[in-house]
Amino acid sequence: MEIGFWLILITLLLYDPIVGYLDFQKFKKDVRIKEHARLKYYYKIIYGLWIPIIFMLGLVLLTELSLGQIGFTSLKLNTSVLGNVFSYIILTLGVFYLCLVLYYIIGYYLSSKIRRELSIKKAGEMENYEFTPILPVNDKEKKVWNFVSLSAGITEEVLYRGFLIFALAYLFPDLSIWGVIIAASFIFGLAHTYQGVWVGVVRTTIIGFLFSCLYIVLGSIIPLIILHFLIDYLAKLGDQGHAVAK
Repeated sequence: MEIGFWLILITLLLYDPIVGYLDFQKFKKDVRIKEHARLKYYYKIIYGLWIPIIFMLGLVLLTELSLGQIGFTSLKLNTSVLGNVFSYIILTLGVFYLCLVLYYIIGYYLSSKIRRELSIKKAGEMENYEFTPILPVNDKEKKVWNFVSLSAGITEEVLYRGFLIFALAYLFPDLSIWGVIIAASFIFGLAHTYQGVWVGVVRTTIIGFLFSCLYIVLGSIIPLIILHFLIDYLAKLGDQGHAVAK
């Protein structure tokens, strides 16, 4: 089991931060001159997301690692690990964030004002984002991109929260829970290097920290998978392809 943990950890440290970054730079050139370059890149992302999960499931089947140890358990509130005050602050932030996401998702379909607000905000953000070329431009690409987003919502939570927190604690037993959370969050941020330093690494590390803390408090990865999916769904609502009657 320990060898398997190291293999996945080394992959997370090297593949996305280095290989993934170089692949994205190549993709930005290819997408301008090659037909179907975006679709091919999407499939490559999907493979890259699910292969570590398949390997991890192999560890579950062949070793003493269990699904419960990587977060597939029922919700069980635990405020003792991170402290009562901090735990409830994190819970409050999580609930507030969930309500905010649901407000905009529902409002997008019911309010033309919110719909315009989201579309304008996203258009402004896209002008500054490093990863804008990756976004879909036709119906076929949008369908595959939806699967990319769904895959990311599931696999990232399982890998970077459920598995990584358990693996780091197992491999480095002297590391405090805060050290484990910070390390897992930073590795999660590094996985998004291709998006740029601020949007990719820094902001994603902060989000990873909040999600890791939520996972520790909730004791289950399932609520985070749902929240991650809702966030990804909201992120796509500003696309012109998702517009509804104005």
